[in-house]
Amino acid sequence: LSSCRNRLNATREVDPVALPNCRLIKGIEAGSEDIDILPNGLAFISSGLKYPGLKSLAPDKPGEIFLMDLNEKKPKASELRISRGFDLGSFNPHGISTYIDKDDTVYLFVVNHPHQKSTVELFKFMEEDNSLLHLKTIRHDLLTSVNDVVAVGPDSFYATNDHYFYDFILMFLEMYLGLTWSNVVYYSPKEVKEVAAGFYSANGINISPDKKYIYIADIFDHNVHVMEKHADWNLTHVKTLQLDTLADNLSVDPDTGDIWTGCHPNGMKLFYNDPDNPPASEVLRIQNILAEQPTVTRVYAENGSVLQGTSVATVYNRKLLIGTVYHRALYCEL
Repeated sequence: LSSCRNRLNATREVDPVALPNCRLIKGIEAGSEDIDILPNGLAFISSGLKYPGLKSLAPDKPGEIFLMDLNEKKPKASELRISRGFDLGSFNPHGISTYIDKDDTVYLFVVNHPHQKSTVELFKFMEEDNSLLHLKTIRHDLLTSVNDVVAVGPDSFYATNDHYFYDFILMFLEMYLGLTWSNVVYYSPKEVKEVAAGFYSANGINISPDKKYIYIADIFDHNVHVMEKHADWNLTHVKTLQLDTLADNLSVDPDTGDIWTGCHPNGMKLFYNDPDNPPASEVLRIQNILAEQPTVTRVYAENGSVLQGTSVATVYNRKLLIGTVYHRALYCEL
């Protein structure tokens, strides 16, 4: 049990790091698990995740995707309409990723868990009327328990499977026993294959601005893996950066290459769901991850009184968005 407690960082309390110019985002009440910002400052926010073993503040409400324009003076979040024919009732969005094609078409990939399954939904973003046009649902035997995706083409991506089992009891057993059966899969219409394995729980995944490296957060191993991407889409391990926190989603600043991550300082609190002792929030910025000594800065941290269970942090133009698994979202000016 002690190793399971270690993987959850069960004893850690958080030293606060305050940011002065922050406000909660109106309208986001039931999670903002993942956020992806386009180069033009439009931010997509995945909300309403229901995940085995974790609480939901709106258990009967389908998930939704919000949009925020970070160029506005006071950005607001508005729900994106999704085209007819898509089953909104069972929409349960998790990780997301955008891809801009050569013709400037914006694609949004959304990990979805309808009826406790795992699919990846492909949408086209219709900017003229702020809606999402559903193009296809991707299912595959290798996409078993998908957590996050990073798009590498208009219909191809890398995906993390955070567990081997999706059933909660087996999933907990997997964690308890310390099985490293979690993996990363490359998906394209022509080829689907496992490209990395041996994780406790591969979670957030992203790509370097030069597209040479893939970054993978292993949430229960408290680290970030750097993998080199090859022409055949295979990955080879370059290095691992150890952290004292459970890194969830990874965002990459396209200008600096810095990695920003939303973290759970103490994973036990996520599962315990004690209103008097909520899960805390922590945001890290990782600079020069390829260097001998990368710089890791705690940009924001708080004990859960404002924001519970941070899962993502991403920046645009000195603006920081911080999202959570099932709680609110925070907008900060740096």
